[in-house]
Amino acid sequence: MTSIEFIKMHGLGNDFVIFDLRAQNMKLSSQVVKEIARRRTGVGCDQLISIEVSKNINKDAKIRIWNADGGEVEACGNAMRCVGYLLLKEGKKTEIVLETPAGDIKVTGNNADRVSVDMGVPRTHWSEIPLAEEYDTLCIDISEGELKNPVGVSMGNPHVVFFVNDVDSIDLDKLGPKIEFHPLFPSRVNVGISEVLGNNQIRLRVWERGVGITNACGTAACAAVVAGVRRKVVLRNTTVNLDGGSLEIEWRSSDNRVIMTGPVSSSFRGSLI
Repeated sequence: MTSIEFIKMHGLGNDFVIFDLRAQNMKLSSQVVKEIARRRTGVGCDQLISIEVSKNINKDAKIRIWNADGGEVEACGNAMRCVGYLLLKEGKKTEIVLETPAGDIKVTGNNADRVSVDMGVPRTHWSEIPLAEEYDTLCIDISEGELKNPVGVSMGNPHVVFFVNDVDSIDLDKLGPKIEFHPLFPSRVNVGISEVLGNNQIRLRVWERGVGITNACGTAACAAVVAGVRRKVVLRNTTVNLDGGSLEIEWRSSDNRVIMTGPVSSSFRGSLI
């Protein structure tokens, strides 16, 4: 049997198994993804990523993303930093463009371990999150336990952001899945619990759709800053402190695009046999 090579990477503890399928063949079904993602019997990861050849010559690669539950998803900011790092290094470039289900993403980097990703323009209309019915996304009328009236944001994938006084007092294991599967969210939803520490500091915990509690989530960090700016509680340049570390998020006023900057780490290389 031909072995399939992979690299294990993470961004602030949000970990990925990455397959470069530009020069090797592999069929990634939902069941295969779940088996690889299992932490006791597989390689173990939050998401599985494939790097493929883009049909557009202006794109450096096509990227596909699966959550640990086997579902293919639109976006993952931390994964884009990790994949971007690999391709920047491979091509000896300072900028690349990745084709993703959420649209084209520009990745830049000039040193070994910090990469910036242009996450695009956030969407805030109820139909773009999407919600099952019309709501003002600045204050969605839902609640679960202590969590009430979140802000809705799409960063290419759906997010709700709750603002609380103490993120560590929230039972995210209990409340996260209830919100993820709430009938208001036809595509399910990523859940962010935010505590404002200052006008440019947020503490964030994340229940990631299809994954559960995760050490970090890049799109959730972006959504938290967008939500905070919309609520007028943080500035457009804000540090987001997650369980796994910190990300620098800028929501540019000049073009409305969100730029995420943070570290990447390589864990090991291996092969499936």
